[in-house]
Amino acid sequence: MAKEPARVLVTGAAGQIGYALVPMIARGVLLGVDQPVILHMLDIPPAAEALNGVKMELIDAAFPLLKGVVATTDVVEACTGVNYAVMVGGFPRKEGMERKDVMTKNVSIYKSQASALEKHAAANCKVLVVANPANTNALILKEFAPSIPEKNITCLTRLDHNRALGQISERLNVQVSDVKNAIIWGNHSSSQYPDVNHATVGGKPVRELVADDKWLNGEFIKIVQQRGAAIIKARKLSSALSAASSACDHIRDWVLGTPEGTWVSMGVYSDGSYNVPAGLIYSFPVTCANGEWKIVQGLSIDEFSRKKLDLTAEELSEEKSLAYSCLS
Repeated sequence: MAKEPARVLVTGAAGQIGYALVPMIARGVLLGVDQPVILHMLDIPPAAEALNGVKMELIDAAFPLLKGVVATTDVVEACTGVNYAVMVGGFPRKEGMERKDVMTKNVSIYKSQASALEKHAAANCKVLVVANPANTNALILKEFAPSIPEKNITCLTRLDHNRALGQISERLNVQVSDVKNAIIWGNHSSSQYPDVNHATVGGKPVRELVADDKWLNGEFIKIVQQRGAAIIKARKLSSALSAASSACDHIRDWVLGTPEGTWVSMGVYSDGSYNVPAGLIYSFPVTCANGEWKIVQGLSIDEFSRKKLDLTAEELSEEKSLAYSCLS
């Protein structure tokens, strides 16, 4: 029997990431090739014409799974009845702007979108925040959508996770699908910690196979941390295709489950695991089953890693304070 269509919201849908993301959703990359979807696309009024153009292209592409398209600049219409929300829209940091200015703009955006999701989304709506500062935007959203369970509000660090897998696969000249269980700890920023201490290729430890601790503890970490900036330098535009693909990976694994013995990285609400302060949205290794994520427990953390985990937690605590000061 055919499944009922799922309603998927993409905010900032006329932007670069949105444009890359909506055809992936319509093809079944987000929720599986047997799940029909109705796309809800939201953007700001100045982008209304471009948004309508995206809608026309979706119709022209004749995707069999796509059962309807809502393209709107009205946040209530966009959020009504949605089962999944991919929050791509946000205010980017512009030259000369202080962090507080960016945070103030994003707090106000996420406050209004959270309120609309709170009142109008379907029960048990799952939310993924992509727009930066992703972890703290997710925290603000959680604050203003109290009826959405905290376990249903996450942020995207799968892009960083996939970047780490890509670097290891290139270094070892192996298929990226053979690299398992890298971890991104902390913030989706340059303070994040890409950790390969538990990663394997073909069951063998990555650290052993690479046999170069200097590279793994230095250049590798920097490459993953700075990858977004390197792409902007090369393309003169920020990551769009990879961000869209990672957003699909994040939700697909969350909904359909992670393969046995494999974990992925997700920005989730900290419960104090690994001595990370509770109440931050922090990237942890997680496994997913039956639509729920669970933090992988009991991994050994060496002294080098401990410092990195604490450093990124400190940055997130500062961001949280800054965001909350913008609320008052």
